[in-house]
Amino acid sequence: MDTLERQIIFKLKSRFFDIIDTENGFFHYEKLLDEMLSAIKTLTGAEEIILYGCNEWKQDFFVKASTSDQASAVPPVISLNGLKAWVRESRELRIAGIENQGEELILPLMKGDLLLGCMILKGGLDSFRFLPENILHELSGECAQFLDKAHGLAKIVSEEKRYKQLYRVTEKFHSSMDMDRVLGEIIYTLQEVYPTFTYYLLLSQDNNSHGDLPIRDLEYDSENIAAMQAYVTGSVQFEDSIQEKRSVLYAPLKGKQGVYGVLQVIAPNTLMFPKNEVEFITLLANTAGSALENAQLYQQSKRLITDLQLINETSHRLNSNLRLTETMTFMSEQIVRSFDAEEAGFILISPEGVNSNVINGSTSFFHTKNADPYIRYIKEKIIKERESLFIGDFSLQNQEPISYFKSIMAVPMTQSGALKGFALVMHRSPYHFSFETFKLLQSLIHHSTLAFTNSMLREELEKMVVTDHLTKLYSRSYLDDRIHQSMNEDHEGTFMLIDIDDFKAINDTYGHQVGDDVIIQVANVINGNIRGTDVGARWGGEELAVYLPAVSLAAGTIIAERLVKKVFESSNPRVTISCGVSYWSRGRKDSYPALFKRADRALYTAKHSGKNKAVIESAKNSFI
Repeated sequence: MDTLERQIIFKLKSRFFDIIDTENGFFHYEKLLDEMLSAIKTLTGAEEIILYGCNEWKQDFFVKASTSDQASAVPPVISLNGLKAWVRESRELRIAGIENQGEELILPLMKGDLLLGCMILKGGLDSFRFLPENILHELSGECAQFLDKAHGLAKIVSEEKRYKQLYRVTEKFHSSMDMDRVLGEIIYTLQEVYPTFTYYLLLSQDNNSHGDLPIRDLEYDSENIAAMQAYVTGSVQFEDSIQEKRSVLYAPLKGKQGVYGVLQVIAPNTLMFPKNEVEFITLLANTAGSALENAQLYQQSKRLITDLQLINETSHRLNSNLRLTETMTFMSEQIVRSFDAEEAGFILISPEGVNSNVINGSTSFFHTKNADPYIRYIKEKIIKERESLFIGDFSLQNQEPISYFKSIMAVPMTQSGALKGFALVMHRSPYHFSFETFKLLQSLIHHSTLAFTNSMLREELEKMVVTDHLTKLYSRSYLDDRIHQSMNEDHEGTFMLIDIDDFKAINDTYGHQVGDDVIIQVANVINGNIRGTDVGARWGGEELAVYLPAVSLAAGTIIAERLVKKVFESSNPRVTISCGVSYWSRGRKDSYPALFKRADRALYTAKHSGKNKAVIESAKNSFI
């Protein structure tokens, strides 16, 4: 190589060194390529230079840089494989001019046996005559070496940028305990680093509340084998498709306690996933997995605290001597509010399992006929299996009404091994309740059953104290208390004394057991024809009494006559009753003993004027 040739190569190397040295640490790969082409253009006198990269997958060239803004994207007339063969054969690099339009040089850029691309130098006729063939080969080698080093520097700068980004993302991940923010940051980072890639987060947990993020459920099927392998093994998996011209990476989102999903990254137009990207994506996935784990554990701890507060508050309220109806109302309201339920009911089951009874305080739906199919179905399942039920898409087959409620949770209420009943919680939407909600309901009912049982026992004992054992009517002392209370609080009231006619003859004819049964029959007629606020009581022997608070004399008279008629029609053996009715109203001077005496005199009149009738006595002792 003569002195001129050496000077040319020396100038080129010096210019290449200056290009990199003058950047002062601020590196732009595209600018570096433009500077390289400018230096070659100045050195060779070329009118235009185009730098082509090569795509091994597509087997063609693409423009990477050019000295002209109007550079054609049309690749060289020679193919990629043809250029490789040209280099191996050491053929001349000159391309003859066409019809006096100029001359072109093609400079292949090789690193060993690897083709990096090529440069096309364009000029006028005989523009490159002063550049001998060996200089062209030397020029080609120096440009290839510079391009390789520039690419290496670009890779280093890119890696530094990405790892700084990873550090920034890591700080953001661990500064937030919100699951949605962590997932959003993962997607944002991928968009920023890999704008041409496609990616999805395949999560193993519920992901219905993450907006428009590219998130899917992680499901096992024939199309998700690689994703499931990544999830199960906790290691990166690859899936290459020549037909679809893409490569897919599956990186597990892995924390210390488990794998929470899989990051799917799709690289288009790639035979194999770029190795230099695998490490970064894996680190990003591991960082994201740890952040997801921390966010999930934080949310679980918050949910656990809330659940414990709910159970503690409920237990405290239930142990505060509330009445049974108040207890069940409070529980229904708690469940509807805390579990976002539409209906909450509590159903008692008889010891033999035949009968069921909705406890007052359940939501209103359970007091309608539409609730019967649900109660009947769940009761049979609870009695048979003695296990809680968690149903996401419930349907009543061949039953009416149509199944409106799809999400159902049912928890048996047991005390000392005995089944007392069950709690039933429902919502119209399918799969509305989470499994965590179901576990919380189980815990809540378990802690509350003792309070339910105690409340029921307390009210049963209270009722036993004020209830006649034979007739299940109230005792006389309870009747006295209620009449005194009514005369202090109400504006009026009606009282009646009832006596079974010829009761001694019943005992003498049929025996005392039948006599007791007759008393029970009359008591049942009374209970079946008065309100829940009215008081039916056993006065003594075959004498019974009824008090109707806030009821007028006219209304009380109708009820008395109805009782007389019903007893005559329904009793077996056939019996009749006599009834004496008295009445009080506010503004009149009156008393309980006077009220009783008037009713007693009216009863006496009824007994001695034919029986099987109701007689009413006014406050002035005149008969009506």
